[in-house]
Formats: sequence, structure tokens, C-alpha cells
Amino acid sequence: MKRFSSTGRLAASILGVAALAATVSACAPLMVGGALTGAVVATDRRSSGAQLDDQGIELRAASHLREQMGSRARISVTSYNRRVLLTGEVANERDKALASETVSKTDNVASVFNELEITNSPTFREKAEDTLLTGRVKAGLVDAKNLSTNSFKVVSERGSVFLMGRVTQREADQATEVARTTKGAQRVVRLFEIISEEELARMK
Repeated sequence: MKRFSSTGRLAASILGVAALAATVSACAPLMVGGALTGAVVATDRRSSGAQLDDQGIELRAASHLREQMGSRARISVTSYNRRVLLTGEVANERDKALASETVSKTDNVASVFNELEITNSPTFREKAEDTLLTGRVKAGLVDAKNLSTNSFKVVSERGSVFLMGRVTQREADQATEVARTTKGAQRVVRLFEIISEEELARMK
């Protein structure tokens, strides 16, 4: 991974990537949460097998949802250590339940967090605001002390920030405070897998 001379430059890069992602993802109703993989594998707290499983889960789950729902839903699939987060919009409660059922049957899925909303799809402006919010939170994590940015996955949907990762309670609380105080954040949802400080020390 290319090194930056300051966290400010890295934060600007994150925001730039986020803005590009918004433009690309706006074309597809079903989205996969994995991004910027490869370079961060070495510093990821998941095993290499879990990382590969997560990529496969996101692809297979998105495919299964597309088969079940076609274009009538906008669902983003994000997997971290086989724990799957569903965000986006569906038309009714039946489709929301169907999404959970479909993804839970996907190979290697350990659990599903269904945060789908029953509402119309967001406008382009709302999507752009969420993408910028994700970028701001990631930039805040970069600037924070004693946090490994690659240990977190950040997803934003209609002003709600979802935080995932294998982190200690201390890291979880610190990251939550970063997200909570980020401009544009209306709600923070913690979906962490909490590990002990001893487990963290063994990973280093």
C-alpha cells in the first residue's frame, strides 16, 4: 500500500474513493460491501480464509437476492467475519423477511443483521451524502489515536452509520465516539465482534 506523508492526505484519499464509489454503485440495485481489498489483507484481523469467505458471501448473497427479488429492492450486502449486514430499501415486510431468509441460507453465513428500511429508494443526493459520511467517519478513524483503521468496516445508510469489525471494547467505544461526532451522522449502530486485549496482543 502506498504510504502517505500525513493523515490529512490519507483522509482526502478516502473521501475521494468514497465519492467515486457513490457514482459507480448508483447504477446497480444490489451492491456488494467489499472494497479496497488485497492491500489491506496483511493488516486485517480476520484470517485470510475468513476474508475470502466474506468476499464469497457478498457475491453469492447478492446473486441470490437478485434471483429472488429482481429489481424491486435496493439491498447492500456487507460481510465481516461471516456476519452479514443488509442495508437499503424494500417495498414491504415480506420482502424484508425474504431477504433475511435468503441470505441466512448462503454458505458460510454465521449471522444476519437486517437493517433494511421499508421505504422508497434514496435520491442521488441522499446516496452522495451517505457516501461522504462514510468517508468522513473513515477519515476520523485514521486521525484517531490507538485505532487500526483496517480493523473496521463502515457502512452508511440514510444518515445511520453501521460499524463492524473484530475489536476490543476500548476500540469499539472510541470508534463509536468518532462516528457519533461526525458531521451528518444521525445514528450509530454497533455490530462489533468484541475481542479481549489479550487476544489483540496475540495478533500483533
